[in-house]
Amino acid sequence: MACLLEAPLRISVLSEVTATSRHYVDRLFDPDPQKVLQGVIDMKNAVIGNNKQKANLIVLGAVPRLLYLLQQSSSSLQLRTECAVVLGSLAMGTENNIKSLVDCHVIPTLLQGLLCPDLTFIEACLRCLRTVFISPVTPVQLLYTDSTVIPHLMSLLSSSHRTQEYITQIFSHCCKTLEHQTVLFNHGAIQNISPMLISPSYKVRMQALRCFSVLAYENAQVSVSLVNVVVDGEQLPQVFVRMMQRDQPIEMQLTAAKCLTYMCRAGAIRTDDGCIVLKTLPCLVRMCSKEHLLEERVEGAETLAYLMEPDVELQRIASTTDHLLAMLADYFKYPSSVSAIADIKRLDHDLKHAHELRQAAFKLYASLGSNDEDIRKKITETENMMDRIVSGLSESSIKVRLSAVRCLHSLSRSVQQLRTSFHDHAVWKPLMKLLQNAPDEVLVMASSTLCNLLLEFSPSKEPILESGVIELLCSLTQSDSPALRVNGIWALMNMAFQADQKVKVEIIRCLGTEQLFRLLSDPDTNVLMKTLGLLRNLLSTRPHIDQIMSSHGKQIMQAVTLILEAEHSIEVKEQTLCILANIADGNTAKDLIVTNDDMLQKVKYYMGNSSVKLQLAATFCVSNLIWNEDDGAQERQDKLRELGFVDVLHKLTQSSDPNLSDRAKTALQQYLA
Repeated sequence: MACLLEAPLRISVLSEVTATSRHYVDRLFDPDPQKVLQGVIDMKNAVIGNNKQKANLIVLGAVPRLLYLLQQSSSSLQLRTECAVVLGSLAMGTENNIKSLVDCHVIPTLLQGLLCPDLTFIEACLRCLRTVFISPVTPVQLLYTDSTVIPHLMSLLSSSHRTQEYITQIFSHCCKTLEHQTVLFNHGAIQNISPMLISPSYKVRMQALRCFSVLAYENAQVSVSLVNVVVDGEQLPQVFVRMMQRDQPIEMQLTAAKCLTYMCRAGAIRTDDGCIVLKTLPCLVRMCSKEHLLEERVEGAETLAYLMEPDVELQRIASTTDHLLAMLADYFKYPSSVSAIADIKRLDHDLKHAHELRQAAFKLYASLGSNDEDIRKKITETENMMDRIVSGLSESSIKVRLSAVRCLHSLSRSVQQLRTSFHDHAVWKPLMKLLQNAPDEVLVMASSTLCNLLLEFSPSKEPILESGVIELLCSLTQSDSPALRVNGIWALMNMAFQADQKVKVEIIRCLGTEQLFRLLSDPDTNVLMKTLGLLRNLLSTRPHIDQIMSSHGKQIMQAVTLILEAEHSIEVKEQTLCILANIADGNTAKDLIVTNDDMLQKVKYYMGNSSVKLQLAATFCVSNLIWNEDDGAQERQDKLRELGFVDVLHKLTQSSDPNLSDRAKTALQQYLA
């Protein structure tokens, strides 16, 4: 019986709610302005904390009517203000509410409302705008469509604590690109916001600080300007240092540390400055300890990783501060015990976000271990570290996978670790799995790591080769991403180094000569350099040189000619001449140079080049061609003498560069022997 009653009951409750909501909307159309005002006030009270009611009112068309009333000059100031308050309350609901408000053009209407001289009305409009703009579903570009908006917001900053809080919060959330930073900077953001750092209102100080962290991020112009700002007789970096003191709220300490971190990374503050070494770095390490909330530990670790990423000295200092490495190990044991978290809601939240801790820990380990061998050793010796990385590579969260592979890449720069931990844990297996199907960002990191695992002293090189990696790497060289093309070709270059003939033949077969020569004309210099490196490694040891040149000699010589004739850097041409020197070392391959007068003239030209590097490489090529222990040396020597090479060699023996002089003398001795 109860089952039969349930459905109609639901319908009647729903129609009751809709009817009530309809009543609120109908009152907005009353011809009596007083009744309209009372209707808006009643609506305001009805929607507080009631998301269902908010959704109903939006569906029933309350928003366009509220916006209409807000814009009417005939509406009383009180009515217009109450409309802005209700809109602000509706915006506090779900993301769908925000979308509906944005679709009804709430942003341009409220921005227009800011031209009204009444402060209470302005504050109500700003409060609603703040709520709308901080939502992830709002397009931030809407703040910048009208060029008069930013200067007007700047002019309103000094009106009250509320305008300061709301406007700086809007700026912080809508500053996403260099272009946005520049617009805000050019309209005086620094001069207008810096006095707010000493405001009696904590909320104002906090929002001003957040705004500066967003403005300074990867922006040298802003960061340099901030260094020279003086607030109440104190330089801004010192104001930030004060805000990092332990007696300040955690969010303030963290955000001030971010400001100094970003200024340092942008080159405005030296990495050995006391405010970085003695204040910012210890503050960020402190944030990693387990008494802090999950978000604070994540933000602390990520900011610290960013701060010391390019600086080995900061990495060394951090690695010995407050047992940081052991502290990070706790990031993987979270939450350790249920009893430690009394708040069940908090526990539920943290369990859902525990992966963020792992991601932050991997990121920080990667930064710590990017340069120093001792630190890398300490990291791999941290309990179960390699197992954690291996399991991190197959986690469901893409961010964790990316950070784990970053950490692995950082550790893979160590010869010692490649020979020990990496081999013991067979990290190449999950790495290969990761390469099969991953977004480009992960692919770039994973393929960079693979490059290191394929170095000739790495024990992983053999099993990786046997796993059919060549095809995968050749496919990377066809990617649209220059970084992936570089890594694919780099890994093949490492693989070809001192490889046996079977591997080299397989690389050429799989890559295909067409793709190889396409890579030799790649617009990206890094791709070109690594392709030349691959070719140089393929053309090493005489039997291999002769075998490869007998089947692909014509195309290779053509590619060499094109590069030597084109506008390329010294490094590119040096690498190309070294390939030519390797060809000159073959038994039969050298004929391809000797019978090509045009190529011989090019070699002679580079022997007289202004770059010693190119002279050395060209002379080395000549030395190999005329080496007297090789068959047919006499004929080659005679030909080169006729072409004037001996005179050039005599000249080079007088070079001020000892290496070049010695190389020329060695070549001339072939004539004397």
